[in-house]
Amino acid sequence: MKLIKLATCIATASLLAACGGDTKTKTVTVEVTPERNYITPAAGSIAFDLENAKKVLITNADIAFSAYSDSVTTAIALKDALGALQATPTADTLKAAKAAWLVAREPYGQTEVYRFRNSPIDDNPTTAAEEDGPEGSLNAWPLGEALIDYVATNESDFTAEQVGVITSNTGVNSGGIVDGSDTNQNIIAMTAIDINDALLDGSASAEDEHDVIAGYHAIEFLLWGQDLNTDVNLADRTTDGTDRDSAVNATSMGGQRPLADFVSISANDAADRRHLYLQVAVEKLIAELTSVRDEWNKNTAGSYYNTFTTVANEAEAKVKLTEILVGMGTLSEGELAGERMQIAFTANSQEDEHSCFSDNTHRDIWLNAEGVSNSYTGTYAGYDDNQDGNDNVTTNAVTGYGIEDYLKDAEQIDLANQAKEVFAETEANYIEIDDDARYAAKPFDVQIMNPTVNNPVYKTIKSLNVQSVVIQNIATGLGLSNVVDGGASDCDTTNPLAGC
Repeated sequence: MKLIKLATCIATASLLAACGGDTKTKTVTVEVTPERNYITPAAGSIAFDLENAKKVLITNADIAFSAYSDSVTTAIALKDALGALQATPTADTLKAAKAAWLVAREPYGQTEVYRFRNSPIDDNPTTAAEEDGPEGSLNAWPLGEALIDYVATNESDFTAEQVGVITSNTGVNSGGIVDGSDTNQNIIAMTAIDINDALLDGSASAEDEHDVIAGYHAIEFLLWGQDLNTDVNLADRTTDGTDRDSAVNATSMGGQRPLADFVSISANDAADRRHLYLQVAVEKLIAELTSVRDEWNKNTAGSYYNTFTTVANEAEAKVKLTEILVGMGTLSEGELAGERMQIAFTANSQEDEHSCFSDNTHRDIWLNAEGVSNSYTGTYAGYDDNQDGNDNVTTNAVTGYGIEDYLKDAEQIDLANQAKEVFAETEANYIEIDDDARYAAKPFDVQIMNPTVNNPVYKTIKSLNVQSVVIQNIATGLGLSNVVDGGASDCDTTNPLAGC
């Protein structure tokens, strides 16, 4: 599902209080298996050390700046690749543009742990408004693809309910349902619609947010198109939810948008408008990523970095530590395990997978989970720019002081070791998802066709739930509030086979 914006309760970190004005609460249930004995320190029992807490905050902020810096760099490289595609649309330049998009996702995926904690990605620190950060136009999903360009529909995997849009600010089918059945009713086809930043600013403005038209996934859709079967006849290419394995080729995954879609014959034709859309979308992406990166720059006076790392006492430090753990706990349990995995897993829904056009969801899962681990260990290894699964661009790598170090210095060795164990368990499971996609030609949308307890998707959801429990136990021991937002998802991640 979409990346849900959340206002987290972090103002009074040392108090177990509900967010102001909101009496709705939800308890995150945890399955305690006989073979796992959770180390549950008493509330506030872990000795507090202000200087060590400051080191955690500084490292966490340093990682944010590095990861967002790499996100800007790779987004600029994506813009260059899209420019080359526009100048010379060939199979090679299209392949290079797709590769640049995949690389751009590598550092950004690791920044997702900075969400849910009122940091610049969700909240613009220069305004008094809440949740007015750029995240919604950067990474919101599923996409309103029928608003952007032509799509194919069927009665199961791509129904009007799934790809349909009731309302939008685009001027496409005003007041009517856009279900993709009319290929002349979309932004690309309707030449009277100006493709500009103002148009994309209306992304995700509808109540149901089915009108997403900006960000990484808009670019993804325009590059790949829908992930359909490989039959030549377009009418025969939509899957029915049971035959997606036939859409997988050992050498290529994802959508099959033809090169002809990028070859312009005349000004403002469909191909010309696709290139314009890509240009506007990537420039907006770069601008928004740059604004977030700059807030994490310690050399900028008044930046969020300096606000976040400046604490005068234990109470202030605990508020900031809570923010870190809220990002870790909520991304682990509600957002990644629930919204991004379990919804699609239990419904066998290709439309609900994160990067459904490129079949890159296996990397989304890996990178989000890695971001949580980065916050725990206080390290950032860089990113992978050659798509072999190894972080080889280490220019902005960080090796600092993480929560793990804090626990060890507080002589909480057993708790630190258990956290290390559950993070390793999650890693082993998401690596299995990645291996199946990378080497067995079984991307996420094919993996979810087999919802069993032995499925690596099932196992990763379970281990992320366990991981969130340990994160909460750490927070409790530090005397902090709840850090796993039960309202982040309606999924019961203790039972990955349960519908959401």
